Amino acid sequence: FNHMFIIWLLPVNVSRDVENDIEFLYKAVPQLAKVFRIIDKIGEGTFSSVYLGEAQLQDGRREMFALKHLIPTSHPTRIAAELQCLTVAGGRENVMGVTYCFRKEDHVVIIMPYMEHKAIVDVIGSLTFEEVRMYIYHLLKALKHIHQFGIIHRDIKPNNFLYNRNNKMYALVDFGLAQGTADTQIELLKVVRQRPSQKGGGSTGKLNPTLRSKAPPRLHPKTTTITTASTSLPLPTRQSTKPVNTDDPGSRRFSSASRVPATVRSQSVSQKPQRTLQQGLTCNCYLTDRVCNICMSRKQQVAPRAGTPGFRAPEVLTKCPNQGTAIDMWSAGVILLSLLSGRYPFFKASDDLIALTQIMTIRGSRETIQAAKSFGKAVVCSRELPRQDLRTLCETLRGRRPTPDDEVTPLHEGTLKPQKDGVGQTPSSSLPNPPQLSGSRETSTHLAKQTLETEDKGQGWDRVPDEAYTLLDRLLDLNPATRITAAQALQHPLFKDLSLMSTSKT
Repeated sequence: FNHMFIIWLLPVNVSRDVENDIEFLYKAVPQLAKVFRIIDKIGEGTFSSVYLGEAQLQDGRREMFALKHLIPTSHPTRIAAELQCLTVAGGRENVMGVTYCFRKEDHVVIIMPYMEHKAIVDVIGSLTFEEVRMYIYHLLKALKHIHQFGIIHRDIKPNNFLYNRNNKMYALVDFGLAQGTADTQIELLKVVRQRPSQKGGGSTGKLNPTLRSKAPPRLHPKTTTITTASTSLPLPTRQSTKPVNTDDPGSRRFSSASRVPATVRSQSVSQKPQRTLQQGLTCNCYLTDRVCNICMSRKQQVAPRAGTPGFRAPEVLTKCPNQGTAIDMWSAGVILLSLLSGRYPFFKASDDLIALTQIMTIRGSRETIQAAKSFGKAVVCSRELPRQDLRTLCETLRGRRPTPDDEVTPLHEGTLKPQKDGVGQTPSSSLPNPPQLSGSRETSTHLAKQTLETEDKGQGWDRVPDEAYTLLDRLLDLNPATRITAAQALQHPLFKDLSLMSTSKT
């Protein structure tokens, strides 16, 4: 870099707030002013802000860079782990690399190449099917690459997979919530795995061994899910949220025992009798639509929860402690669902319970319950929700199918209206109506259909192959153990021509 820029050179045509933020960044990290002219603030999240900066290189060229300023409260290990992910896995296979890093006291700024891009919400309505296919293909390439290093990204969403439509460029960014698998090659992610839960992002990994003794003891398989049921249980009525009084002696003994530190119990009670005691003190609310005092008094389950609402996998929503790269694949499935249906965001819920209910309305309640059993969780739903056909769903939302009075809508929190039994239902319609043309309703419908068909023929939406929906089905597999991997997905028939091309190059 050529250190020739004037200190405090502020940009023009930006808001006063952004100007203040840029001035603050210059003061916090004075070295930046010697290298960069910060032009604008181009992104802001919970843990960082991203700025656009211009630098003059040694050969005289000027180049744009993205400057990611991490919040000062970020844990040093977490910052170092993010940098290591970028340096080890970045710079290839559609994964963003890192150019440089500045630090002044507790302020850290990561410098990355800048890729011009548009938000997916701005282009989703005009994307062709081929563009969607290529977008998902390149996302899967990036996921395969980082998963080979044992990196779980944990925050896969369109905002973190940049897309330059004109140049057909892609980049996976933001490893701030990344977690390591058991065999991760990122050394600092091994350290992150051992740290207890962090503020704002849920647990970053498994419990520290010194903390395991404080966790509630594991119950017999038949009663393990009592705690789970209380956390992933759609409650039918407002009254049912009140704890059910259980005054039997067994319940009192159970509550007393649960307050004794785990270390003391392990010294005074052998493992086998302890299981027998717990087995005989099963509460009465297990697999019912009530929550008793026993369950209400339990400690909160500890499991990784980091991620963006709407993109979290079922095993994350139900607090499954063992989470792997499959959670990234679920998020990729939600992205594909949005792109095929033309609706973004597709899921939007204020809490995990509503999010799980929204998933049930698409994938089926029976299927969700069965999948939850496979990873040791019990889910109760007071009304059966049938599984929907993914092609029918996406084509209805895109407007390619006649829409009945109770059309299916993208699942936002407002679309789940509580009934008397407490389970949300999809309303008749919350989608915007198409513009009404002059003349009769039949004429308007006919003209709108003709316009849609003309657009679809040009964009390829009139000939979406079945393979697109079979891949979507595999990505949205409710069971993480059978969910398709990134490597497998790249070999899917939907990408047959691309995989053959890739093989011929190698």
